[in-house]
Amino acid sequence: MMHSIKVVLADDHVFVRDGIKSLLENEKNIAVVAEATDGLEAMEIVASTKPDLLILDIRMPNMTGIEVVEKLRSQNNNVKIVMLSMHESEEYVLKSIKAGADGYLLKGSSKEEFLKALHTVANGGKYFSGDISSILINQLTTAAVVDEPKRVLAENIVITKREKEILSLLLSGKGNKEIAEALEISKRTAEVHRFNLMKKLQVKNLIELANKATEYALI
Repeated sequence: MMHSIKVVLADDHVFVRDGIKSLLENEKNIAVVAEATDGLEAMEIVASTKPDLLILDIRMPNMTGIEVVEKLRSQNNNVKIVMLSMHESEEYVLKSIKAGADGYLLKGSSKEEFLKALHTVANGGKYFSGDISSILINQLTTAAVVDEPKRVLAENIVITKREKEILSLLLSGKGNKEIAEALEISKRTAEVHRFNLMKKLQVKNLIELANKATEYALI
């Protein structure tokens, strides 16, 4: 007999929790054992019920989903965690991964994708939906180095010709899709180059990127 995956739902909107429960009600190997309406309650319920999987809204009162993940990981709690969000935001996804989440799902995901994500994470894998590619996730988790022609800059900053093109387009206000179209590359490739560039320059947002680019005369 297959082991039942014990799930805790944490979302401050009752209709979201009801929707997830309805989606899971016919899944014989998944059981919702408890629900939480905010971050603090989620912490308490995880401690008392010891679930296999925590489905966690990224934006909740008292503690955000990301804060809950950080707190649980600081306590060496290894419960599997799938983040839920309305936002297909690179920033949210990266913050979730850094905090220690195992997956990231959009609330508009299909039933098939939702179930696939839960089973993947429950079995020890990672699952991230939306436009954030597996390549980008691997870049973050393994710190892979892309082998391209390099140019050494001040303080050992290394930037490729392609990253310089990406930088110029970013600072002109272009998004990933527009950059991909301008350079005739895929959106995923544009995301990877953007991530590598910001990692190399040790910046967290476009304002910091612009300041660093000006400081080192990168464009």
